[in-house]
Amino acid sequence: MAKVLVIGAINWDINLHVEKFAKVGEEIPVSRITRVPGGKAANVAVAAARILGPNRVSLIGALGNDSIAEAQIEILTKEGVDTSSVKIVDGESGQAYIVIDSDGRNMIHTLFGANLEIAPEDLLESNRRRLIDESSLITIMDPPLETVFKMAELGRARERTVLWDPGVRSSLGVERLKRVLELIQYLVVNEVEVGNLAGTTDSSKAISSLLEVNESLRLIVKLGSEGCLMATGDGSIKIPGIPLSRFGMRVVNTVGCGDAFLGVLSASLVSGFEVLEALKRANLAGAFKATRPETRGSPTERELKEFAQKVA
Repeated sequence: MAKVLVIGAINWDINLHVEKFAKVGEEIPVSRITRVPGGKAANVAVAAARILGPNRVSLIGALGNDSIAEAQIEILTKEGVDTSSVKIVDGESGQAYIVIDSDGRNMIHTLFGANLEIAPEDLLESNRRRLIDESSLITIMDPPLETVFKMAELGRARERTVLWDPGVRSSLGVERLKRVLELIQYLVVNEVEVGNLAGTTDSSKAISSLLEVNESLRLIVKLGSEGCLMATGDGSIKIPGIPLSRFGMRVVNTVGCGDAFLGVLSASLVSGFEVLEALKRANLAGAFKATRPETRGSPTERELKEFAQKVA
């Protein structure tokens, strides 16, 4: 039985590796191209499944009727993710074109494709409704906004723990997203997104304004190499970053680090870890992924424990 339910994008990633990012009008040679499965929700589902094991994580998303869909379903199934509620629609599957420089930084250009086809009414289909009922924790990523609203409502009605990573939707602002923020227990954003949500570059003011919307909200801010921060109405606590170079490791690719973080956070919470310990494990997972070239470079439970010992 799946205990973590993830909803959102399933993409095919085309990674272009370059020495440096191009300026407007500049041509830059590509040293290498890799084509790998991605999409935020799919990445999070895989990261959680690697911790929890087979058939403990389910995924709601949409794919086109193309060869990409066939490959995605096969790969996700091998990872132990329940794909029975992935919707197949006419058109193209989602694709992301990602430029990665020599420092592992990235720029992402996405064709949403079939990902836009998950509608609120799809959540009421019998199998999806069953998965929602059976889950203990729901992680919402980047489905269409009305579907975000509906999933948050369904999760709240069933008294499930609901996490939301709004990603690009953070630019809509707190007033537009207030309905969702009032329903969830965890909001996970990066430094830019928390400012976009609150409409200010002052991070402390941004955090305060978001907590005013929902006093019981746990706001988690991903700080990249600096670790992460959790703020609540009672204060905040920071988990420091992992100095990889000190342990003979280096950043290879940061694409998917946030997804590894959220997948391991979701799996850890549903496994009974206290929030602080779950955050530490998520922080480790994000750092581990940065040392791996593949988008889905998140650790297994064994790898996570070994990595924790290595950087202790």
